[in-house]
This record gives sequence, C-alpha cells and structure tokens, in this order.
Amino acid sequence: MTQKDLSRTAYDHLWMHFTRMSSYENSPVPTIVRGEGTHVFDDKGKRYLDGLAGLFVVQAGHGRVELAETALKQAQELAFFPVWSYAHPKAIELAERLAGYAPGDLNKVFFTTGGGEAVETAWKLAKQYFKLVGKPAKHKVISRSLAYHGTPQGALSITGLPALKAPFEPLVPGAHKVTNTNIYRAPIHGDDPEAFGRWAADQIEQQILFEGPDTVAAVFVEPVQNAGGCFPPPPGYFQRVREICDQYDVLLVSDEVICAFGRLGTMFACDKFGYVPDIITCAKGMTSGYSPIGATVVSDRIAEPFYKGDNVFLHGYTFGGHPVSAAVGLANLDLFEREGLNQHVLDNEGAFLRTLQKLHDLPIVGDVRGNGFFYGIELVKDKNTKESFDADEIERVLYGFLSKALFENGLYCRADDRGDPVIQLAPPLIANQETFDEIEQILRATLTEAWTKL
Repeated sequence: MTQKDLSRTAYDHLWMHFTRMSSYENSPVPTIVRGEGTHVFDDKGKRYLDGLAGLFVVQAGHGRVELAETALKQAQELAFFPVWSYAHPKAIELAERLAGYAPGDLNKVFFTTGGGEAVETAWKLAKQYFKLVGKPAKHKVISRSLAYHGTPQGALSITGLPALKAPFEPLVPGAHKVTNTNIYRAPIHGDDPEAFGRWAADQIEQQILFEGPDTVAAVFVEPVQNAGGCFPPPPGYFQRVREICDQYDVLLVSDEVICAFGRLGTMFACDKFGYVPDIITCAKGMTSGYSPIGATVVSDRIAEPFYKGDNVFLHGYTFGGHPVSAAVGLANLDLFEREGLNQHVLDNEGAFLRTLQKLHDLPIVGDVRGNGFFYGIELVKDKNTKESFDADEIERVLYGFLSKALFENGLYCRADDRGDPVIQLAPPLIANQETFDEIEQILRATLTEAWTKL
C-alpha cells in the first residue's frame, strides 16, 4: 500500500484505542513502521524519540534481534498450549524466575495476557480467598483518586478516573476511592512530606473503618501513580499502608503494570520503596513489549487455601502464559541482567530528573516529579498560585496544539489531562544523557510556543 492508502485504510478499518476517531477523517493517521534503540520511524522515514517506551513497555529498546529470534524459535518448537491443568517449560521457568525476583513469600504466579487482566485477576482472587477462609463479606476494594488500573469491568471500577468510567456504568460495585499522593496539590501538610504521607495513608484506614473492616478485601496502589502525572510516594507512606492492611486483614495489592521490570530501577517496584505486598500485578515491561504477557504474583499465604482439597480458582485466560510470550520474557530478563538495565536506571535517574528540572524556568511548568525513568511535568497558567488550565484551554492548548506539536517536533510522549494537565515521560531503559538532552530541548521549544497560546 502507498502511504495514502495505509492512512485511509487505518481510518476505515483500524479502530484505534482511546482515540477520537473523527480527528483522522480528513487527516493522515500517524503510522510507525520501524524502531531502533530509543527511536521509532514513521512511514515517511521521519525519526522520533520514543519518550514513552511505546506505552511504558519497551524497556530494552527497539530492534532487539535476540528477542525476535527467541520468539521465532519458540513458535517453531511449541507455538501454543494452554496452562489450564497443563504446563509447558517456558511458563514453568518464567514463573520460577518471577517468584525469585519477588519479595517475601510471593511465590505463586498466575499468568494473564496484560495488565488489566492481572488487576481483574487480583480482585477476583481476593474475593474468593476471603470466602475460602470464612470471611465472605470481605469483597470491597479501595484505590486512589485519578489512579488508572485497567479497562475490564472490575479493573475499571478500581480505576479512579470518573470520565473513563461514565460511559460504561453501572460497573462492579464495591470499589471506593481515597486521596492520592500528589504533594504538589496537597490539601494539608504540603510542606512536610512525611506528615503528608502519614495523612494520605491514614485516609485508607478511615475508608476501611467507614466501609467496615469486615467488608474490605483489598487495597490497590501503584508504587508511582501513573494517571494524574507520576505521583511518587512520600517517605513512610507504604510502610503505614502495610500496617493498616495488616491491622484490618486487608490484602495489599501493588499494581506494578507500569513500574515493574526496571521502570524505577528494580525488578519489582515495591523493593524500591521497601514494602512487601500480598499480591503484585505486572505486565508491560516483562517482555519489553516483544510479545504480550501479564501476571498476578501471589503470596504463599494467600494461595494456600486454593491448594487444598477440591478448591479451584475458577478463572483463566486462553493466552495466559503463552509459550512464545513466556520464552520472550525469559530472554528479556536475561538481557536485563546481562546489560545491567536496573542499575543503569539507578545510576542515571538523577541526571534525567535534573535535566527535566531545567524546564522550571518556563512559566508554563509548575512541577516536575516521578522516580526512576518515569516522570511527569505538570503544566500551569500561574506558577505562584498553581492555577491550572480551564476546559477550553485544555482542549485548545493540550489537545489542539501540544499533542501534535510534540510529535511533529520529533518526540513521542503523552500530553494528558487525567487530573491536571501533564506531560508524561518514560523512555526505554537504555536512554542516556544524550536522550535526556534531546527530550529537554524538544520540550523547551514546544512548551515555550504553547505558552504563547494561553
């Protein structure tokens, strides 16, 4: 097909995800055809810096031939077999590998094909677990405002973004929200991170008490919250959340779909912040995106009743633990260890942050926050008052200009208004100072122009 034919066919037949399709009725659909390292190329040959690692996915970078060759070899040997009462070597090996990386007694791995499915699995598992241990009323979950946990009906209920949920209501009942850890807009203790962290964690306890501890099954939290613009935890936050969950017999679920596999510099992000959850949900970076897979990693304590008598976790996915994906996952983790990608992130996260913080001299930049190779830049109208954009300005500046201009200027990233307007950045883990400088230079030029449109 010609470029024109590809674009027209994309509009006619490819229903793109989270996309305002009318935008492409008379405009070409951006079409990416190749990736190499930290960059991707479109069908016209133009190069773009991949400032979002695809979608927080391509940890090892684009064009890793060894991962593609692993997929080919496995498909030739065993292209597919389910893990429904059967096993195959690569699923066994990858489960063991993940259990080895996980903290504490998180030794049981339930495979899915993506992150939303892993979250869905965790909620269903929590509900059935409490039924098996004689506490059937414990079925509710608590998560944080603005948090994104996936699109399946259960995961969407856990999600704290009303606009994403409204078209699909009524959703699964029993999902309740508390404050997040955005200290930039803290309603209290904004000048004291430890006090703010304690206060934010205590909101979880208050919600458990309000709902009744005998009705709450789990708390779902991301190590660094994605939606809203990369909210890191204040000091002591997760230690207090762990205490609360233990006190009221509530499962702590660490949703690491984005944060696991090196995004913060550790295999599992809970290790970065020193807490041990009962369940970890993960996906994205496990294969660096070279094949889809996800997992729910569960502690021995929670798995124990499912391993007794005739008890069965009545749940599964056709492609969960797919042989090709599992093989690619193993090869990707080999690559992580061989090239020291986690340590590379730990060694360079400070440089990445310092480079982005240079943008503080722009009047439109209110806050720069995050952790590892995962940062958000909050945009404001007034730095002194922290006044944000109104709805018209978001439509005109964020969507009407910034999203397109950043891409046209050679940077693929996310301009997002789930909460206050932010630019999100999460490059492949192989990124270095040259990458950081390229990101900063494109952002500086584009944000400077955006300010003139307010």
